[in-house]
Amino acid sequence: MKSRSLNAAPQNEHPGLSPEEMKAFVRRHFEDFVNLKKSTVALQNFSQDFLDHDGPAGPVVGPEAARQMMEGAYRKWPDLHVEVLDAICEGDKVIVRNKWTGTDAASGTKSEFHGFVLWRFANGKIVERWATLSDPVEIA
Repeated sequence: MKSRSLNAAPQNEHPGLSPEEMKAFVRRHFEDFVNLKKSTVALQNFSQDFLDHDGPAGPVVGPEAARQMMEGAYRKWPDLHVEVLDAICEGDKVIVRNKWTGTDAASGTKSEFHGFVLWRFANGKIVERWATLSDPVEIA
């Protein structure tokens, strides 16, 4: 994983999809990547120069880091599930509001957390990601 300047992401490229197609792409991405635990979907959905501004260890480039991050999440929360509550598209970006649930494999604690993810598209692929997550809250 190499880090890269925040200004180095691909610029001024057409998203390659309509606003409705981008929202459907993001919903399908979450379903496959999180709920169905298909980590390799990162390799097809993200561009090779995909820039994750908010990776766990800071900004990273490329789909492989995202794939590895999710495989770690699958181990930590074997029943990890995300629900897309809202999706809004403007220009080349889609923002989603999510609800995440999962049971910690080590402790058995069930948790819920919420987040917002902003995805930017170019040429039919996701090229950038910004994300915020709330702290997990224990649920019954």
